[in-house]
Amino acid sequence: MVLLLPALARAEPVVLIVGDSISAGFGIPVQQGWVALMQNALEQDVPQLKIVNASISGDTTVGGRNRLPDLLSEHKPQLMILELGGNDALRGMPLQNIRKNLQSMVKSAQQAGTDVILLGMQIPPNYGARYTEGFRKLYQEVSEAENIPLVPFVQAEFILQDGMLQDDGIHPTEKAQPLIMKPVLEAVQQWRSSASQ
Repeated sequence: MVLLLPALARAEPVVLIVGDSISAGFGIPVQQGWVALMQNALEQDVPQLKIVNASISGDTTVGGRNRLPDLLSEHKPQLMILELGGNDALRGMPLQNIRKNLQSMVKSAQQAGTDVILLGMQIPPNYGARYTEGFRKLYQEVSEAENIPLVPFVQAEFILQDGMLQDDGIHPTEKAQPLIMKPVLEAVQQWRSSASQ
């Protein structure tokens, strides 16, 4: 018998994922992406669970911030997984703007009664040490400022291994998807556990 936690007590509990190509599964079959793998894993415990993947390849924090109110209104999620910022950094957006947009999205979700898990991002070192390190750190800063869980940039652990990146050198392959999924799934499970206390 599966006991639903209070935060997941409605007939169709919803987890909303707002991200870019990493979550949209760019270049791989959708069913092989980390989002689909996580849904399969969670359905074993919470079969009523619905994951809404609102990720768009190429999306930025500005795009996510603009889309979020409608997504929250339509889906009324209990949890939002936020995976944005990489495309902003690759375009050289000021770090304070990225931080501001991420925090705006977190606050909007929280005001709608939605919990948030933030996924950390990193960019290649050729953007300069100061910018690259500042970008990496801003996710920790947002996590601490908004008191939300942070899943560190998981690709850092396997990005240099053979077969983990597509030919563009940016997007993960099918082989990498379970490794991306694992720490996010653990964070979701921890969220479910804390919601029951």
